Amino acid sequence: MHEVAVIGGDGIGPEIIATGRKVLDAAGERYGFEIGWTDFDIGADRYLKTGELVSEQELDALSSYPAIYFGAIGDDRVTPGILEKGILLTLRFAFDQYVNLRPVKMLAGVETPLAGKGPKDIDFLVVRENTEDFYVGIGSRFTGKEHKQLEVVRNLYSVKFGLDVESDAEEIAYQIGVLTREGSRRVIEYAFDASRKRRKKVTSVDKANVLSDVYGLWRDVFRDVAAQNQDITTEFNYVDAITMWFVKNPEWFDVVVTPNMFGDIITDLGAMIQGGLGLAPGGNINPHGTSMFEPIHGSAPKYKGQNVANPFATIWAGAMLLDHLGEEEAGAAIVKGIEASISKGVVTRDMGGSASTSAVGDWVADWIRRSK
Repeated sequence: MHEVAVIGGDGIGPEIIATGRKVLDAAGERYGFEIGWTDFDIGADRYLKTGELVSEQELDALSSYPAIYFGAIGDDRVTPGILEKGILLTLRFAFDQYVNLRPVKMLAGVETPLAGKGPKDIDFLVVRENTEDFYVGIGSRFTGKEHKQLEVVRNLYSVKFGLDVESDAEEIAYQIGVLTREGSRRVIEYAFDASRKRRKKVTSVDKANVLSDVYGLWRDVFRDVAAQNQDITTEFNYVDAITMWFVKNPEWFDVVVTPNMFGDIITDLGAMIQGGLGLAPGGNINPHGTSMFEPIHGSAPKYKGQNVANPFATIWAGAMLLDHLGEEEAGAAIVKGIEASISKGVVTRDMGGSASTSAVGDWVADWIRRSK
């Protein structure tokens, strides 16, 4: 029995999670395991009623599960950032989910906006560092009159730009990115281990030519890890260049490892070239603790309750969850089931079909039960 926590969240989250659970249960029937699901009422509705995001008691309870199946967070009634930081980022940091794993894989039957490219060209992993960089929450905004509390900022501007913050700056904002050697090392080592199961090539992404202190450390650690894994081919790419190469030559890439902010950006580009956000799953992974699996798209509140949302990203995230639990054969079968559903035209309207969310899940679940 695999015990899995469930957070449906907001908008379309509960319905796509319900569909994903149906498919994972079918995989369990077919491959001889059971999943014990435990629901947690975390999201916008509760926040609006009680003001509570995630309690310490809930974090303690969730820590006993190897995996969380997560729907989506975001609600038009709540100021942007409150739910995302207070729930999603809280969970990532609380459980030290230092790897954000994003497969960029084009399935047969899917269209890509890249002319002349197909499934054999678009098949790589992005390993994004998930707990450091500009997401550590160190920053502020202040007016010129308030500058005395941040003397270092005033001095920096005075020395570098000849600007008197007190008299010249109407308002200032700053955000600090923090990388540690250990934080960089562990995610880069994860990327090298992942590449060894694939085509044995790792591409590092940084911006060390301009942000030379913070990303210079990243580059140094990458070199150290590469020196210990000389059977793996390595290369460096600046983040601006890699956005170009993702579009022009996606077949170059096998495993891409990147600091947090750059990973946040380039994985959305990866989702588009693989066929869209409706096909893009993600995993927030602590290899030795509680991990969380989710679609990367938002909560789409305007489609809530209409049974029209594309569930493929959520179903695929469920396949990643099973991989994490050691049920790799079942996880692979789910991805094949998604591909079969696309091939048969059993897709939602965003992919040119007419099937409902639940009907897609029913079809994939039935295909898995009948698969050999």
